[in-house]
Amino acid sequence: MDAPKKGTTPTDAQRVEAILLTVDRPVAPDTLATALGVAEDGAARVASIVATLNADYEETGRAFRIEQVAGGYRLMTLSEHAEVISAFHKARASSRLSRAGLESLAIIAYRQPVTRAQLEAIRGVACGDVLRTLMDRRLITIKGRAEELGRPLLYATTKEFLDAFGLSSIKDLPSVGDLSGP
Repeated sequence: MDAPKKGTTPTDAQRVEAILLTVDRPVAPDTLATALGVAEDGAARVASIVATLNADYEETGRAFRIEQVAGGYRLMTLSEHAEVISAFHKARASSRLSRAGLESLAIIAYRQPVTRAQLEAIRGVACGDVLRTLMDRRLITIKGRAEELGRPLLYATTKEFLDAFGLSSIKDLPSVGDLSGP
């Protein structure tokens, strides 16, 4: 991707790159197409632009690329840089989920929508505080009420969950068989 000359109009690729550099959440292809003023075949045009940008990033040895996660595009660092990034952001370690939080989140992700009673039956312990923490972090949300006695709340994962784990959709979770050991 060539640098624009002073006083020239930025290219669509530069505009997409500028948008993705300034956001902290995935941006839907249609939203990017609207920003570019592309009405017809907007999502396909954006996908083409993203492919071009990623080719440029790879060719120039950049530490990042554009990934499609949670229904949108987001600029993300390459996995080989995880160690140095983690070391730089030591404060993140204190905001890690507890083992109980991760267990509960996994159950919700694979069984969603799930009630608190179902979650507690699987885990064998009360989960009120864990659910509250997961909701505070916007990893889960209330998706409605179950059609059973007392109409308990149903919990499911959010787009933030997909984003945090680098997934495009819930279908990208590994199968349960892939998770079991040898």
